[in-house]
Amino acid sequence: MSRKYEVLVPAVATPDGHGVPHSPLYGDVYHARAGALAQARHVFLGGNGLPGRWRGAPSFTVCETGFGLGNNFLALWLAWRSDPQRCERLHVLSFEAHPFTREALRQWLAAPLEGEARALADQLLQAWPPLLPGLHRLEFEDGAVTLTLAFGSVSRMAKEVDARVDAFFLDGFAPRRNPEMWTRSLFGQMMRLANQDATAATWCSAGQVRRDLAAAGFLVSKLPGFGGKRDMVAATVRSEMRRPPGAQAYSSRPSRQPVLVVGGGLAGAGVAQALALRGHAVTVLDPIFREGLGASHCGHLAAALTPVATRDDDIRSRLSRAGAERALQRWQGLNDAARPLVCGTLTPARCEAEARTGRQALAELAFPSDWVRWMEAAEASRKAGCSLPYGGMWFAQGQRVLPEPLLNALFMFPGVTCHAKHVAGLRRGDGETWEALDSRGEVVARASQVVLANARHAAALLASVPGLAVPAKVAEMASIAGQVSYLRARALPDARAIVAGEGYLLPALDYCVDETGAGRFTDEAALMVAGSTYDKLTGEARVTARGHQEILGKLADLLGHASAAGVGGTTTAIAGYPDADVWRADAVVGGWAGWRAAVRDRLPVIGPMDGASGLWLACGYGSRGLTWSALAGDIIAAALNREPMPLERSLLTRIRPR
Repeated sequence: MSRKYEVLVPAVATPDGHGVPHSPLYGDVYHARAGALAQARHVFLGGNGLPGRWRGAPSFTVCETGFGLGNNFLALWLAWRSDPQRCERLHVLSFEAHPFTREALRQWLAAPLEGEARALADQLLQAWPPLLPGLHRLEFEDGAVTLTLAFGSVSRMAKEVDARVDAFFLDGFAPRRNPEMWTRSLFGQMMRLANQDATAATWCSAGQVRRDLAAAGFLVSKLPGFGGKRDMVAATVRSEMRRPPGAQAYSSRPSRQPVLVVGGGLAGAGVAQALALRGHAVTVLDPIFREGLGASHCGHLAAALTPVATRDDDIRSRLSRAGAERALQRWQGLNDAARPLVCGTLTPARCEAEARTGRQALAELAFPSDWVRWMEAAEASRKAGCSLPYGGMWFAQGQRVLPEPLLNALFMFPGVTCHAKHVAGLRRGDGETWEALDSRGEVVARASQVVLANARHAAALLASVPGLAVPAKVAEMASIAGQVSYLRARALPDARAIVAGEGYLLPALDYCVDETGAGRFTDEAALMVAGSTYDKLTGEARVTARGHQEILGKLADLLGHASAAGVGGTTTAIAGYPDADVWRADAVVGGWAGWRAAVRDRLPVIGPMDGASGLWLACGYGSRGLTWSALAGDIIAAALNREPMPLERSLLTRIRPR
């Protein structure tokens, strides 16, 4: 495992002699005896001049160095709700090395509260993420209040976050108990994040803390303390340390200018929804819209969206985890068929050696079981509907998606307008405007911000811009054809989850989850979707008998017995099935074929184009279009709207166009 990987250890609290939550690990209490919300209002809100400083602003960002039980966040949220002159959007970025589990938060945070505070705490509990290292974006008040949680040591995560902060809440355990929360290095990272008028406040008035804040660039002063403490500290960025507005990566004032998106597939849909949610007027151009808003996946009955877990928690694993979380938050609120079915994904081991490796990897990663766990043979077999003697890795949040309904819903989202127009080139117009040109060189659309989400055609559009170098990864992007097969559901009548490995099989399209959470079938004639093939050498994406044969072979290997997969009468046996005839060629009743665009490292290409202000890429998704779609949209939208970024800087660097 990489030496950079940190196992996330949940917090534990016990009551001290006065009933205040106490950390046995650090030997300190989580808040003052006089009350957590009262302390937050006096020290952190009062010390930062809130709510007065956010009034009339389109957005305001707070960074907290220790989330703890979440009392400071609740106090801030309550103040925002009660202020008629509040900022339009409130963003909170909070670090926590040892987050509480949902049940522990319910005990220590929610249970003592009443009224509005209890209602907000319950919303926080409902949205609380699995305890996984990295960044987690939670949204409340229809997205007007966001909470970005950075799980992991503050010394590491402070270097990974990107935001423009207006106010800092310094709230770690006492310096003698947890010195990592009060270092010059951390205060230096705060200065990197600080807007030019940023302030900071803390209950801690230790001389070394004051000196280190001053050395980092803050003007430090003492104020009356809270709950028996004589002093607290308030600070502001010194005038000589302030950056001119043009020197900042993100200014404090977002601009909701119209945005043009080129591409009518999953990439364009994810970007369009994320921008429209933030009030942008989004125009999407693609000639395929002549055939319907979901035409890029017309006939593609179902697909899988599931994260990946690797033994060293590599870049691909971390990105897929972030993408799956974003999709859950973005798409579970959609209606009817557009809403993905959370049915779980099982990745079976093919032998005892693979099972040992899988169990060991999960033990080393120490991921929470509500995200991924090892499922032993009996339970795995019930999920898959066939005998899986070695068990497998179970992702509870694996999702079965119906691509065409999803695309229809995203492109019909309020604020999104779609036109069936072809874009053959780009050029700079007047000022900061981009112009999209058709094949005759005529302008078909204008916008100050343009997102190229048109997969393998992105390189040609970039090449059309005079003087703009096409990033090497984009120039080398490969087009890969692939197909899926449709099988009669009688082939696997008891499958209840996605089963995925080298190939995959989805639950029957008639399988749904009722209001009690129980699964059921509704139609005996339903189909199952299996995949998939990869063909770099073909010039056409089409369904073939050879493709069906390849997919049946993958299923045979995936589900327990690899034998000769035949089309045209030969049987492919699957261990545990009494009737092998279900795998004859007549089980296949159709399929779908399409294109993937992939770059050499198999990571997506998402972010701004260097040297071309206002031009963005969202492409190269390969076979994980569903995984990256919502995540890419929020990355671009967060940058345009000066929000804390929803992904670590090290990951953003790896997927940035280059």
